Order: sequence, then structure tokens, then C-alpha cells
Amino acid sequence: MHAIDAPGTPRDWDLYRTAVVDIRFGDRAVRVEPRPRGTAEGSFPVPDGSGAAVHVITAWNPYGRTASNDANARAQRVLLDGIRHRGLTSWPAVGGDVRGTHREESVAVLGLSDAAARDLGRRFGQDAVFAWTPDAWRVLACGSGAVAVSGWVASGRASV
Repeated sequence: MHAIDAPGTPRDWDLYRTAVVDIRFGDRAVRVEPRPRGTAEGSFPVPDGSGAAVHVITAWNPYGRTASNDANARAQRVLLDGIRHRGLTSWPAVGGDVRGTHREESVAVLGLSDAAARDLGRRFGQDAVFAWTPDAWRVLACGSGAVAVSGWVASGRASV
């Protein structure tokens, strides 16, 4: 993976760079995992040529502090309501470490720019959001212009 603007990265940047995301697209679920840059294995959920990115955002554990389940659920409902209000296409998602010891309810969203996704992440106290495109998996720092770029593999191993 490649980091741009490394000095502006959050404290847990390496954890974000290795995180996996499970997304439920209707009746099928996929796990997106970072891979070496240039790798794109599996099916991207948006038609080719659209230029769209799928951004993954959470409202859980703002500012890197563990919040109660109730507080996380409330914040996530506010995030989801805002996405629905904007009329954006979205799917349920869960992000976390590859072992499954840390998981956060998230949402995969179609129709946002990187700037808008970062903005939304900042509104909910997040360090970073993910951006998935046909050719890259990127971690976008919400508080700076830092970006980590890698490839991706999407498999049916999701547990959403």
C-alpha cells in the first residue's frame, strides 16, 4: 500500500489500512480486503464506466473512543437518516480487523465525492473513511488530505 501525506495520518492509520469491510448487496454479501496496489479481484458492484466510488462510513466510536452500544446505535441511525434524506443508494456494511475481534457497523454509500465522504466522516468524529473503485481501495483521512492506496479483493467470505 502507498500512503500520501503520511504526516497527516491518524494515530491508528495502519489499522485502517489493513481493515476489511463486509457489505451486504441485497441477497449477497462480499468482503473487501486490501491487497497490493494494482490488484482488483472479484466483482465491483457498480456498472463499469460509471466512474462511481462506493464509500464506507461509520458513526461508531467517534474520536477513537469506545462508545456504548446505545450511543453507537443512535449515531449510526443519524448517519443512515442523513444518507436516506439525500436520496443516496446505500448498503449495510461492517468494518473491522481481519480476525473479527473489532467490528463497527458501517454503511456503504454510492453517489458521494471523496470530499463529501470525508466531510460526513468528520461530522461523526471519524478518523477515516474508505473509498472503493474498480481499480483501487483507498483509505481517506477525514482530518487531512492523507490517502493510502491499495488494490482489493472482493470475496463471498463476508459475515454481514
